[in-house]
Amino acid sequence: MATFSLFAAGAMPAFAEMVLNRGNQAEPTSLDPHKGTDVQSARIGYDLFEGLMTFGPDGKTIPGVAEKWEISPDGLTYTFTLRADAKWSDGTAVTAEDFVFSWRRLVDPKTASDYAYFLWPVKNGEAISNGKLAPDSLAAVAVNPRTLKVTLERPTGYFLASLVHRMTYPVSKANVEKFGADFVKPGNLVSNGAYKLTDYMPQSFVKAVKNPFFREAKSVKVDTVVFHHTDSPETELRRFRAGELDIVQMAPVTQIDWLKQNMPEVMKFYPVLGTQYLAVNMTKEPLASNPKLRQALSLAVDRQIIVDKITKSGEVPAYTLTAPGVPGYTLPDANMAKATQAERDAMAKKLVAEAGYGPGGKPLTVEVLHNTNESTRKIAVGIASMWQSKLGAKVSLNNQEWKVVLQNAGEKSYANTVVLGWIADFPDPYTFLKLFLADVGKMNRSGYTNAAYDAKLKEANLTTDPAKRLTLVAEAEAMMLADAPMIPIYHTSYRNLVHPRVKGWFESPMGVQPTRYIEVNR
Repeated sequence: MATFSLFAAGAMPAFAEMVLNRGNQAEPTSLDPHKGTDVQSARIGYDLFEGLMTFGPDGKTIPGVAEKWEISPDGLTYTFTLRADAKWSDGTAVTAEDFVFSWRRLVDPKTASDYAYFLWPVKNGEAISNGKLAPDSLAAVAVNPRTLKVTLERPTGYFLASLVHRMTYPVSKANVEKFGADFVKPGNLVSNGAYKLTDYMPQSFVKAVKNPFFREAKSVKVDTVVFHHTDSPETELRRFRAGELDIVQMAPVTQIDWLKQNMPEVMKFYPVLGTQYLAVNMTKEPLASNPKLRQALSLAVDRQIIVDKITKSGEVPAYTLTAPGVPGYTLPDANMAKATQAERDAMAKKLVAEAGYGPGGKPLTVEVLHNTNESTRKIAVGIASMWQSKLGAKVSLNNQEWKVVLQNAGEKSYANTVVLGWIADFPDPYTFLKLFLADVGKMNRSGYTNAAYDAKLKEANLTTDPAKRLTLVAEAEAMMLADAPMIPIYHTSYRNLVHPRVKGWFESPMGVQPTRYIEVNR
């Protein structure tokens, strides 16, 4: 098997017992667990850190640092008991005070985390993020080194499930106070997961080695994991074929047919709780104030052609934001899903004309922002062709690096539409629908504002009856879909390529396969 030159150059221990090379797509946005906003950062973060809850070997949520917990009858107070053997990679104990420090850091406006809202259910969390209260007023208290007491603003049905997400994971208080912003650098970073960071070359790789102080270190097989980064899925495939990568996260759509014919044994394609969509900029004209144009653009997208002719990996046409498969959740009825594509196209043309655009009206000009990725480019080209041929629109494509796309999306500085995707943070529809709340800042990448939608979701999360809560959530989603601040394209399938020498890989509903459960037989 070919050997990657990085190893020969001495960047990796010469006699590593077991090395896993993972293709991890584009450069991660940050290794800071409270700042990384993409799945690339997440995969690394889940190897380096562990929260109160974590992922099991089947991708489902299991206890992590929390050994047990109690919830008060009114649903407002959570008391977590931490494991006695939870340690940082420097051998010191993980304490309740580390969680208090970390959670205060997440909601502190100075941290500027896009995910501060994860802890808004905690009493005073939202007020702190809005600069109305000091971070030390957060209702998370270290009763003693192993007991964390958390008080919520109101009963929140999804709170416990959300603690599997890395944004709620701890950082070492001593480590951050010692190094400040440099605490994430190799040689500085102290972590409590199965691995610890040893090297990072931007635009190239992140390397981590087994953490000997991890509570289950004896069961961890892989000694060294290297996450390799590139904007090109085609490059990842070439390196996989050359033996330089053991796992590819997303095979290029341009090579699906070739893979089916030549390497079917390595294809691990499976559905995840995710949706690919176009965010519509609700802060810029002409789309911001014209729902008929937004609805027309959505109707004119032939999703079946996209999944049949472009992605070809088991994706399902999407007419909702929430992906199918969330336990207990019935997706809201989408009227457009019941129509034929010809009927949708006819309605789209009618709506464009009623809005005063198209043939005989004002010219309709639309820009699609997308990241530097051939797979995404093909989807953008396909949608542009549909809009041009069906609606007479003049469509331009704006190709940028992934970090630039996320920045422009967060700042709402893109012209009209941007290709984005979302993988569930936890198995609940709220993880999708929170993205369109008015108060989540940069994560609301459409800039959508609807007080009735916000109120409906709030009402749902105040409801302690799980079934009633999900009914209210579905009503909120239907409300948002009618406003069309986003255009669903398809529900995601992961296109993993896994070499036969890799053992322990598993299908995960949120696409998370921690390295701690994997081994490599070379």
